[in-house]
Amino acid sequence: MLLHQGIGLHAFNAMPMRRAVHAVYECCYSVPLAADLCRARPFDSHDRLFRFADTLLFGLAEESIDSILQAYPDVGRRPGSEKSRAEQCAIADERPEMMSELASASRTYLEHFGFGFVMYVDGGCAEDVLASARDRLHNDYETERKVVRNELARINRTRLERMLGPEGGYDNW
Repeated sequence: MLLHQGIGLHAFNAMPMRRAVHAVYECCYSVPLAADLCRARPFDSHDRLFRFADTLLFGLAEESIDSILQAYPDVGRRPGSEKSRAEQCAIADERPEMMSELASASRTYLEHFGFGFVMYVDGGCAEDVLASARDRLHNDYETERKVVRNELARINRTRLERMLGPEGGYDNW
């Protein structure tokens, strides 16, 4: 659960370093990425912050990506979660057999690649996630690592957007 939501870019730029790092860490699960992003403040637009966050993510070592992946809940772990709707953990389906197939595909993926499945879902359905998990099993390891970084970048962006909220933030900050 994100504690820092809708803070606005101005308030984020003005936050003390420790608090800003904590806010970004809630979005990306990487202390180095969060610290580097916060050291680069101030940002003059949401887009510049998002682009710099992408640059930092794509520059991380594979070990850091593995650490990030450890923090992601499995497919269907938070079914129907509004806050996690862009992520695979929020996938829900009324059919128990579909949820069982998703769990099986997720286990197969983990066994095949050695790291958990992560996907930017953005409200998609269980069939889409299942098809993607199965399709991605055909990737070689290096290709899948690139796909994972892209998926993480898309998820990070939605989380950073939620952290910042609309331009100017909300009145509670």
